[in-house]
This record gives sequence, structure tokens and C-alpha cells, in this order.
Amino acid sequence: MSNSSGKAQDLFSGVKNSEHANALMQYVHGMSPETIAQLSNPTSTEVQQMMEHNIIGLLGGLPSQHFDVEITTNRENLGRLLASAMMSGYFLRGAEQRMAFESSLMSAESITETE
Repeated sequence: MSNSSGKAQDLFSGVKNSEHANALMQYVHGMSPETIAQLSNPTSTEVQQMMEHNIIGLLGGLPSQHFDVEITTNRENLGRLLASAMMSGYFLRGAEQRMAFESSLMSAESITETE
């Protein structure tokens, strides 16, 4: 999505003035393309796989090799999907950081116990 960061801003260009705009959409709309590109690339393959699984679950998981899948939606629903994917991504990133932190604490505890 590094090349589509401009598309994300285009997606929200009509939402900014909408009466249904929420704080998250306004926040995303205000991000620079570089920030969107950086946030769009997961740091680990585990997070990327979980995000793919989540989005496939939201869209419906028909295997593309056996079906000619075409998804049609409007701007508002696509925005909701993007917001859902972003929230899932933030959650997974936080969980990944917590797991790494807990692992570091466990390592530090085992080192101090052996001394």
C-alpha cells in the first residue's frame, strides 16, 4: 500500500465534510502519505498473515483460484473496512509489542535468578 497512500487520502476526501465523519477518519485524512505508507507495512510476517486472515474473513473467504470473486461497495463501507483493518492492525501491533516486552522481562528475570 506504499503506492496507494494517496488513494487512502482520496478515499477520505469526501468524508471530511460529511456530517457522519468521525474522529478516526478525520485523523487518517490528516496523515501525510509517508505516514500512511509506514503504518501500512506490518513489521512482522505474523501480523501480516493475521491481517490478511481478518480482511478475508470480513470480505468472505472464497478461494480466488476456484471462483471469480468481485467485490462491489461504496465509499462509506470501504472506509469502514479500512478503519476496521487499521484498528485490527493497531491491536495486533500492540499485542506484538507486549509479547516482546514480556519475553524481555522473562529473560531478564531468568538472568537475575541465575546470578
